[in-house]
Amino acid sequence: MNSLFKQQVFEIIRLVPEGRVTSYGAIAKAVGYPKHARHVGNALRSYDEDFPAHRVCNSSGRITASCLAGFTEKLNREGVAVRGDKIQNFKIIFWNPVEEL
Repeated sequence: MNSLFKQQVFEIIRLVPEGRVTSYGAIAKAVGYPKHARHVGNALRSYDEDFPAHRVCNSSGRITASCLAGFTEKLNREGVAVRGDKIQNFKIIFWNPVEEL
């Protein structure tokens, strides 16, 4: 993973609208590396407090980040329901950067 990859990942995540979520894999595909979902997750190990990392989950709508409680709280404030670690209505609120950009 290089700095350009991380920069592109962060640019896309900043575009995810409030109240919507996307996946690591969708972001990887959007930056041209469809098999690098784990690298997207690795890029998200460090970010600013106001960065919308909470809007990124795995391909089945589960929050896999270690800060589950914080992400759940932020998503709830945006109107996104989370039960346990699962985002409710995931398919409905999913934001696909390949289609949206």
